[in-house]
Amino acid sequence: MNAKSDCTVGYQPGGVPLSVQVISSVDRLFGGAIEQAARAAAADLRVDQGELTIQDDGALDYVIAARVEAALRAAGFKRPIANPTRAPGHERQLNAEGARDRRRRTRLYIPGNLPDLAPNAGLFGADCLILDLEDSVPPGRKEEARILVRSTLASHPDFFRAAEIVVRMNPLSGLWGAEDLEELAACLPDAIILPKCESASDVERLASELDRLESRAKNPRKPTLIMPLVESARGVLSAAAIAAASPRVAALCFGAEDFAADIGARRTSAGMEALVARQSVVLAAKAAGAQALDSVFSDVEDAEGFAAYCAASRAMGFDGVGIVHPRQIADANRLFSPTDDELDHARQVVKALAEAEAGGSGVATYAGKMIDAPVARWARRIIDSASEEER
Repeated sequence: MNAKSDCTVGYQPGGVPLSVQVISSVDRLFGGAIEQAARAAAADLRVDQGELTIQDDGALDYVIAARVEAALRAAGFKRPIANPTRAPGHERQLNAEGARDRRRRTRLYIPGNLPDLAPNAGLFGADCLILDLEDSVPPGRKEEARILVRSTLASHPDFFRAAEIVVRMNPLSGLWGAEDLEELAACLPDAIILPKCESASDVERLASELDRLESRAKNPRKPTLIMPLVESARGVLSAAAIAAASPRVAALCFGAEDFAADIGARRTSAGMEALVARQSVVLAAKAAGAQALDSVFSDVEDAEGFAAYCAASRAMGFDGVGIVHPRQIADANRLFSPTDDELDHARQVVKALAEAEAGGSGVATYAGKMIDAPVARWARRIIDSASEEER
């Protein structure tokens, strides 16, 4: 049975001109458009013979094209390096607004093989939207997932609105990582999450591959950033080297579930089993000038526990957390933003510093306390972490 906003495509080779059979509840209204999208996708792979059967449940054109391409590639047809049916510049420059220091309070994971979630993803208010090709995609569906993600990024980057567009690829050391990168070459996202990262060489290899792919790009773009995901004992012990491995590293992420499994611990709501690891990730990230992003809180029904988790995470030095359900986003965004009192205090500190400097003094005080360099850095960091409206 088809998933919502998706379709199932079958292909039968044959020596006859290509035929397309559409099975859909909206066949009378949209059958012609579905067939047209399927034929265009087949033409991209230079397939003009055989029979395509499409069982549709409201799939959009780009989803139909991705599913047809996946079926044809499974049948042995190869995707051309350059797509001759697309006009130059069709793929928008996705990472024009990418920035190493942008806010990443919340990062929402979207399974890369489920097309119904992407069109409304930008409405939820997450700072980062992650199209996932790794853990949420079964091994047998990796290729169709990466084709769908590529099709989504190439056709509809507008789905994600102002959010940072991120793809969590499969590890480069595994079976699927290299194929993920090649598939995304024409529409690289703002950032890539590199899972199971355990050494600086993992980051260096990905950075080198991105250098190669970006050098092939027709349109200039800002470099795609890297967010290494540390989720093992080896990764934690190498966190400092990982964070400093490349200028592309914008944030160091921590994965608590895999880490607990790796060390043979049971994950708890208090998180004591990962306390040292989490603090190690924070220290490594901040020493390298990168952000530190904490793991997900998986119990979406426990709003009070989630709030406590976010508060503790921020107090530890993390800049944001992973999100497993949109209902967590508003609370996390608020809890990882400066409070009114924090902002007011930071503004007063900066004002006192400016007045002292204008008077020729290198020493400033506020509320009876001397403002030293660490306090000044804290104040500027608080102001920088606020939105333009909050400032």
